Amino acid sequence: MELECYPMTATPPDLVPGRQSRNWMDAFVSRHPYRCLPLNMANTTGWEILCPFGFSAEWNGGPQQSDITITPDRPQPTLSHFVTSHFSRGVLTMHPQYLFRTPPGWGMQCSGSPNHVKDGIQPLVGLIETDWLPFPFTMNWIFTRPGRIKFEKGEPFCFITLLEHKKVEEFQPVIRTLESNPVMNGQFEAWNRQRTDFNTRLASGDPDAAKEAWQRFYFKGELPEDLGNAPASHSNKRRLKSPRIG
Repeated sequence: MELECYPMTATPPDLVPGRQSRNWMDAFVSRHPYRCLPLNMANTTGWEILCPFGFSAEWNGGPQQSDITITPDRPQPTLSHFVTSHFSRGVLTMHPQYLFRTPPGWGMQCSGSPNHVKDGIQPLVGLIETDWLPFPFTMNWIFTRPGRIKFEKGEPFCFITLLEHKKVEEFQPVIRTLESNPVMNGQFEAWNRQRTDFNTRLASGDPDAAKEAWQRFYFKGELPEDLGNAPASHSNKRRLKSPRIG
């Protein structure tokens, strides 16, 4: 399967596989957040589009396009080709500068890079039918309050991931009691027993629990007390392919 990427300019922004690291995750003692597999997998399940240059943007709180001021770190003759105040009311518009084509039935979700936190501005999320669309889309951010924000050169401003989005419509949510699924209920109870015991030992200063530091059932794809087997499809690391010249 191919994700076709057609540059709309001679020097498009860099497109790279999603990277796992986050500054706020690095700041924790022992880099504790990296033990959370769902965070790691979200960070790497897609591709980042990176800012080709650094710039700041300031919103004065007004409703007009002119109420956002955009200032590049260095003079950029093509500034407006990349970042503009297009939609007004505190919305900052950035241009990925690619036209994408996905296989039939597959669409593209564009958003901010998962778990990449920016104070004062929030990424908006779009779902695009890139299996037929013959023109590019924009990536939009909205200021959460008047103020000034900064994007650094090489910082991700757009994160793209692929979805068979029409299939979501086939799902029927069904609410059932956990007791109605004896196998799952037994697995949950086993996990709950071990989780409670581990936390109790950790709180009491048990050296073995302190050495273990955290339980790894999900990270390793294991079920507590060997109550069944986790699927062979379990992953704890994702490496997406870098673009190549076709």
